Formats: sequence, structure tokens, C-alpha cells
Amino acid sequence: MTAARRLFLNLAVEDLERAKTFWSALGFAFDEQFTDDNAACLVISDAAYVMLLTRPFFAGFTKRPIADTTTVSEGLFAISCENRAAVDAMVGLALANGGRPAMPPQDHGVMYGWSFYCPDGHHWEPFWMDPTAVHGDGEVPGPT
Repeated sequence: MTAARRLFLNLAVEDLERAKTFWSALGFAFDEQFTDDNAACLVISDAAYVMLLTRPFFAGFTKRPIADTTTVSEGLFAISCENRAAVDAMVGLALANGGRPAMPPQDHGVMYGWSFYCPDGHHWEPFWMDPTAVHGDGEVPGPT
């Protein structure tokens, strides 16, 4: 049996303290064991983490230029929420704490999402999906 996989997404940030303050204001915690002056381990769940790395530290892990997130999208980072109100609350907190609007709310009936850019320009998409509409058994679908 294979051990459960974990995801560690690495993102470059201009100001590590600003990034930590922003994500803390949204209710997220950091794993202090993997946090120092160069990086902070943002805990999304038991299996998903975002390593916020200072730009110079991030540059040591790649030979390519670091994306300028003020002008390009390097990715869209979707993060699940327990309901629609939680999506709205997360975006509201993001906008109140230095984030900027990305796309307007999108309601697809069984899925609802809204998005923002964090202070470092990364595109985040909080969303809610009705698990009963997809499987009918209360389980949120995942890749197979």
C-alpha cells in the first residue's frame, strides 16, 4: 500500500511577513517547523501546504525566470470551502486585507466560486461544490 501523498505548492512572495499576515487574517495557520526568514509553510489541510518563499530563496530552486504575477497568471489555485457563505467570507477577508478582485462570483448551481489576487498577485479561487449533486452520497469527487 502506498502512503498518502501530500501536496506542497511553492510560491514566490515579495514580502514574507506581509504574506503571513495576509493568510493569517484569512484564518490559516503556519507550520512553524517549516517556517523561517526565507519561507513559511501555509497549512491548507492535512495533505496540502503552500510554501511561501522569498523571491531570492525561490530562485535557488529553478533555472527559469520567476513569473511576474502583476502581469501574468502562473496558475489558478482553487481551494475548497464548506459552503457558499465560506467562499464569500474568504474573498471578503482577502479584499479587506490587501487582496484584489480577480473574477466576479460564478454560480453554476452545483458549484459556486469567486476569486481574488493575494498581495503577491497569485490567483486564488475559493469554491464550493455540492457533493450530493455530484455523487449523491455526500462524497466530494476527486481524480480517479
